[in-house]
Amino acid sequence: MRKLKLGLPAGSLQKPTIEMFKKAGFNIHVGDRSYFPYIDDEEIECILIRAQEIPRYTQSGILDIGISGKDWITETGADVVEITDLTYSKQGLGPIKLVLAVPGESEINSVQDLQGKKIATELVEVTKKFLEENNIEAAVEFSWGATEVKPPALVDAIAELTETGRSLKANNLRIIATILTSTPRLIANKDSCLVEWKKNKIDHISMLLQAALMAEQKVGLKMNIHKEKLPLILPLLPALRKPTISPLDEEGWVAVETVIDEKKVRELVNKLKQAGAEGIIEYALNKIIP
Repeated sequence: MRKLKLGLPAGSLQKPTIEMFKKAGFNIHVGDRSYFPYIDDEEIECILIRAQEIPRYTQSGILDIGISGKDWITETGADVVEITDLTYSKQGLGPIKLVLAVPGESEINSVQDLQGKKIATELVEVTKKFLEENNIEAAVEFSWGATEVKPPALVDAIAELTETGRSLKANNLRIIATILTSTPRLIANKDSCLVEWKKNKIDHISMLLQAALMAEQKVGLKMNIHKEKLPLILPLLPALRKPTISPLDEEGWVAVETVIDEKKVRELVNKLKQAGAEGIIEYALNKIIP
């Protein structure tokens, strides 16, 4: 049977990635100590691997597709096809940033102040390129971990990935520059994209993942309203197109249904009730396919 080999990122992105695939309609189960998760699609074979390695293995054709951050795609210089940007992270839906940080008491306040200094990072090539673009000569060394504790004793600065900046602050570090902003990407092997059934499968997976992400911050909202009150209700309700209005058995009453940003519901509920809405229901969404 034909198989599409999918690289899933192990580590911090593993859980949110598997959750996103579930919302997209793919159930993935990772067994104890197994690097080959089960997926309920006979045409897909999953491999659990570090995000840092997925671009390289996708380029070589060991993987047909994979999910890795823009940071590691850039760092490895992998020649792959970026299918889609999947804006989610280990803590939420926001991107992460590769930043330059120094100790709070350091005299280094800008990129220019790094001239002749020593910097530790996991993303050596990206950091070197950024410094070159700013005409800065500095020693950039690979960090095997615990990067945040190295300055000032071992290095003058670090280039570190951060989502919220809280860990940097906890280690008395302050950001002086952002090198790049990164989000997970669905990437594909160039040759795999030339095989018709693989390309169709990749596009299908991409569409479902995007649909799941689009639904992540939205909810469905449903309510009953008398027709006379519709002019008061409709201006309050944003929608992908227009709210759906359906007649009810009771004369003069209709059901109104729409899709809305989840955060806006708490602001709207009281306004909707004051405008005459009844039986307001909020429900979760798995996918939105435009």
